[in-house]
Parts: sequence; C-alpha cells; structure tokens
Amino acid sequence: MTNSQVSHTPAISPLSLRERVGSISTTEIISVLKGEITGLHVKNAFSNEVAEEITKNFSHSLGLKDRRDGVPGQYVGASHYRKDAVKYFADSEDAQPFIDMLFGDLVDPVRGIFDALKRDLQHQGIELRLARSEHGQANICRAISWCGSGPYALAPHDDVAQVSSAGSDFEFSTVAENTVAALNFYPSMANEGGALRLWSHKPTAADRKAQDVETTGYPYSPTYLEAVPYRDLQLKAGDIALIDGGFIHGVTSKSGGEKPRLVLNSFFGFARPDLVLWWT
Repeated sequence: MTNSQVSHTPAISPLSLRERVGSISTTEIISVLKGEITGLHVKNAFSNEVAEEITKNFSHSLGLKDRRDGVPGQYVGASHYRKDAVKYFADSEDAQPFIDMLFGDLVDPVRGIFDALKRDLQHQGIELRLARSEHGQANICRAISWCGSGPYALAPHDDVAQVSSAGSDFEFSTVAENTVAALNFYPSMANEGGALRLWSHKPTAADRKAQDVETTGYPYSPTYLEAVPYRDLQLKAGDIALIDGGFIHGVTSKSGGEKPRLVLNSFFGFARPDLVLWWT
C-alpha cells in the first residue's frame, strides 16, 4: 500500500436509504437517478416461485461462465468492465439467448421495471433505452453468482470508475458525470450474511487516484474505510436493491450453508437530460 493510500482521508457523505416491503415504484427509481436519495431496498418485491425458477435456470444454463475479472464467481451475460465497445457488444449479442432463457415463460421482473420506467420517463420527455452501438445492443441484465471468501464476498468498490474510464466509444461513459445507478434483483441468498454494505463515502477522482483504482473502482483498502460509517442491507430472495453506485459498496461474507448468492445486475443513468441509458 502506498503512503497516499494510508494518509488520504475520505470525506463523509450521508446515506439516504429507504427500506420497505412491496413493489418498487418508478418515482423512487427516478429519485435515485437524480441523486435525491442514495438507495432503496424493497423486500419481497418478486415471488419465491419466480426467484426459484430463475435460480434453477441459471444453474443449468449453457451460457454459464467463470468470471475472469478479479472477482470470484460465475455469470450469465456480459459486462462492460475493462472491455472495449466492440468486445462488449459482441459479448452482449452472444449472451442474449441465455439471458432470455433465465426467465423462460416467467413474467420477467427486470423487463417489468424497465418498461414501467420507460413509460414514466417518456411522459417527462425523457427517453430510456438499452445502450447500443454499431456492434450491437446491451442486455437487460446479467446474472452473477459470487463465491468469494474472507471478510467480503465482494470487496469494497465503486461503479463510477469503470464507467468514466470506458472511453468515448461507449455512449454511456457520460453517465459517470451524473448518477450511475446499480439495480440488483436477488433470486437466491444465503440464509445468513451476504449483506450489501454501503459506506458513507462517494469518492472523487482524487480519491480513486490515491487508492490506485482510477480505472477499476476496485478494491478500496480496509485502512481507507475503517473510520467511515456504513449501513448494511440484509437481503433475502425476492428482494430488490437500487443504489447510487458512486458510493463505495461491497458484499459481506455469507454463511448458512452452501446456498448460492445469485444477483441479476444492471446499470443505468442519465447520459443527457433527455436520455437515460441502461446496460450491464
């Protein structure tokens, strides 16, 4: 660890989190997009039957791959992380049939939120669509199962660094100037542990440079965060979490047997005042 990593003191940014039971509302989603609240945790947002079917389809998927981006686990879908646009959109096109097969004949809860938000934003003169290029179109989500060990199943990180460094060939790179929202659906969760931890710190470019995570946002050192307050969201199967991905967040170690932790993840945010882009 460098001296700058140890000496650089993180500024505290208060967390504004809402937790409740029921369906997610587009009004709350837009509040996160506009930076009015930090995050939202909706419990029992989709049924156990849907959660179990998605989990089963994931485990049997022919598109299942091991992660090779420094984070242990498996996935179905495509990630823009550390890729150029040609590779990302090609991967997205290849993954599309496997994403569709995760849901089968189910009412897709991810598409349901996307379509509802698209309608409501349209009434405000704002377009919502999947990110695209001449090489293809983004997927609606990707499915990720983590198997990390140690203090964190997923180390502390932010989602802005990878977006801001993505380059001009990604149309969503401008979202980094606004709020990069991370939307997670949880079809399967460990009985204990595996909480989504959010720290009261939204790092700047200077913070990322001091931590040597300028292009990755991953991982922030425990020393850097030890004096920063945090909140844990205790998640169960069927829950949805939506957060401002600019705040440092991570996943605590799971316990309670071998039950996998499966997440359906998407990113979205304002690329322009009249355009919200969605990608993975």
